[in-house]
Amino acid sequence: MPSCPHPFPSLSRGTILLTLLALPGLSPGTMAQPSRPGNSPNSSNLVALIDEYLTDDSDLRSFYTIWSSPTTLVRMEQHDQDWLERLATVAFDALSTSERIDYLLLESHIQHSLATAERRTSQLAELSQLLDFSETIRALEEGRWTLQAVSPETAAGQLTTLAERVEELTDRVELAKQDADHEPDQDQDQDQEPENEADADEPALTLDAVSAQRLAQTVDNLARALTTWFEHDAAFRPDFRWWVEQPYNQSHKALVEYARKLREDVAGQKGEDDDPLVGDPVGADGLAVDLTHEFMPYDPGQLLTIGENEFAWCEQRMLEASRELGHGDDWLAALAAVKALHAAPGRQDELVMAQANEAIRFLDERELVTIPDLAREFWRVRMLSRERQRVLPFAAYSRQHMLVAFPTADMDFDAKLQAMRGNNEHFTRIVTPHELIPGHHLQGFMAARHNLHRRRFSTPFYGEGWSLYWEMLLWDAGWARGPEDRIGMLFWRMHRAARIVVSLRFHLGTMTPEQMIDYLVERVGHERDNATAEVRRYIGGAYSPLYQCGYMIGGLQLRALAAELVGGGSMTARQFHDAVLRCGSIPIELVRASLTDTSLPADHQASWFFAGTVRSALDEG
Repeated sequence: MPSCPHPFPSLSRGTILLTLLALPGLSPGTMAQPSRPGNSPNSSNLVALIDEYLTDDSDLRSFYTIWSSPTTLVRMEQHDQDWLERLATVAFDALSTSERIDYLLLESHIQHSLATAERRTSQLAELSQLLDFSETIRALEEGRWTLQAVSPETAAGQLTTLAERVEELTDRVELAKQDADHEPDQDQDQDQEPENEADADEPALTLDAVSAQRLAQTVDNLARALTTWFEHDAAFRPDFRWWVEQPYNQSHKALVEYARKLREDVAGQKGEDDDPLVGDPVGADGLAVDLTHEFMPYDPGQLLTIGENEFAWCEQRMLEASRELGHGDDWLAALAAVKALHAAPGRQDELVMAQANEAIRFLDERELVTIPDLAREFWRVRMLSRERQRVLPFAAYSRQHMLVAFPTADMDFDAKLQAMRGNNEHFTRIVTPHELIPGHHLQGFMAARHNLHRRRFSTPFYGEGWSLYWEMLLWDAGWARGPEDRIGMLFWRMHRAARIVVSLRFHLGTMTPEQMIDYLVERVGHERDNATAEVRRYIGGAYSPLYQCGYMIGGLQLRALAAELVGGGSMTARQFHDAVLRCGSIPIELVRASLTDTSLPADHQASWFFAGTVRSALDEG
């Protein structure tokens, strides 16, 4: 699974100077004055340039550790702006096809970083009233970076005030939650005096679940910064500890409690199976930014149409398999029958191992892709815990391991049955090659050995699209042994099409998490627990808004490219697949440019309409 991104990677300076620099104690003169990147005017060595940018970026992020600090925000924005200026000095016309692709990747990456951070910085500014204590922590910790002298007595007083302010905010957020949960008593005397002056003077702070989660993450980060500051001197300066330890403990405890109340009492996120589903839709503008970054020529409405068309194709094939099994047009009944064909408890790992080895033999016999000996050697199966299955109800791949979902001893009876049905033999038959070989394991093996400088440009349209493309190819090549296997393969193909529909409509604000679950249960045939876990993962913040689209859309892009190059006779299937794997995880339109040796212009925009002319599903509304 991808790791959660830094909440505030960079920003647009124009957005924050008017909102964040007004915080107490901060002026332009107090901000770090960064040096600009070194001179490298006309170097065509894009690999070295990208490596340098990524190293600089990583070093800055590890140094500027207070996410919400204007110092961090301005410094990261300056870093990206400096690199855009530097990139503009490269003699683009002298670059090779591969170098032009690298240039466009780096430029797009930086532009997307700036655009995404603009949105996140605006969100942070909206929460400034609830973070008005943060300047104290920022000043102490950032002062420590340059060893600015601080009076322990003064610091103790500042922390005492900070703790009182955080406790006050905590009480007010709690009151806002109570106000939201309880209607006022109609019989209460309207002239009754408030219980105390605070109730009269301080209004309740209303906060939605999404903002509460975002704010809790920021408070967690501030608490860590405060601890780092305290521990620097606590063991070395007796006078420091004498003055500061008690107010530090009080303020740190207040921060922890503040974050807990935001996360659990307001957002309802307690780490339990019945936690409410909380997501953060990015809207049409956010999707447009991400689509540009992915070199995707279609808009959200057109992608919805593609997803709906693919779903309809799957339904027709499902009907055919259902009739073959004797269930007529009731393909949900046929699906239920297939779900019952699962391994016995404790035997799922053996099933996966056998399927993986069978898939490798299948590929070898047809000479579809080169599988290095080492890639065949180092992969294993690892079972997922009950907790991990809250967001990974099926299977996944991680660092040489196929992560396998199946009932655990601590699940209740119904959850065990749902886990077995959702990971039955025929569903798993296509999941296994998707995760291992020729899917993510082979893909990751090759990515670690070719074009390493492109590792930070990873895109789900390539990463997940590659494995989905193989699901389509294996269907065509006869991987299914009968109608049960075809139903298993079609279930996942329908699921990928449904992901386009539910995820885009969620981010466009036209589908709630509960409606997403219903769609997966009623239209795809998911078990409800599994559908809930899927939706929790889609909207939980660890995945980009377009990630769920990447499976089917990326697979269709690769399928269209294979038809063009393999179907056109310019490459064999093995040559095509080997070449795609060596490109690295980059937008498929740029993979196409690489394989066709197309010389792209410096101002290249997405222009490959791989699915032809497509109407927008949103036009119908």
